[in-house]
Amino acid sequence: MLSTLGAPQRARLRGGRSRSISTAAPEPVPISRATIVSATSLSSPAGWLAALDRDAEVASAVAVLNRALRAHRAAAADPYVAEVSRERALVVRIGYGSGEEVAEGRFGEAVELPRFTGGRVKRSMEAPEERFAALLGGREEVHPAEELVLRARADLNAGRPAEAALQCRVAIEALLELLKDSDEGARVGAHREAVAAAANEAVRGAIAAGSAAALEDAVAAMEQALKRRRLGG
Repeated sequence: MLSTLGAPQRARLRGGRSRSISTAAPEPVPISRATIVSATSLSSPAGWLAALDRDAEVASAVAVLNRALRAHRAAAADPYVAEVSRERALVVRIGYGSGEEVAEGRFGEAVELPRFTGGRVKRSMEAPEERFAALLGGREEVHPAEELVLRARADLNAGRPAEAALQCRVAIEALLELLKDSDEGARVGAHREAVAAAANEAVRGAIAAGSAAALEDAVAAMEQALKRRRLGG
């Protein structure tokens, strides 16, 4: 169930013309609410809620929502329909209720989960803010392999091994060119044949379990290579 809440729609300007302003006040923005409903009869709703693996339930709901967003992106032919993650949610609630209640985003009983930050933050020598400034200032450039590896990771996380294989096939070639004649390039190159085989399977329409595991290893190796390069190692 999808709905839009919050800010009212702005009235269109007469004649589509611009208007003069003296200040740039923040504009109220709408909020999208997605309710993922499982049509399950519960003999003990309170007991179900108390015993629920909340992290697994949220992960499952996010996966369902992202499948819907993917379908909308394809149906609308709109490349800018973006997927979501738990970290980007303003509020996450889990509960139960009657059909009419949950259809309207209401619950018989529910819990609101704390903001999710991805778990315990590990200490790292990486400084994304500094690199962001360097990229904006033109002192560094984003290599195509970085974007391609990120897209392959997103596909793997979303359970799309075929798409991940095709992204990974191009990503590894771009990265190997960047890392040519280096030990890091040799480590990444060890995954080249497995990635090519998985991409060929994807074109034929099916990815074997072993190939999916090989893709995970390949993407992890490419992520590690890019991280070492960012750190100057």
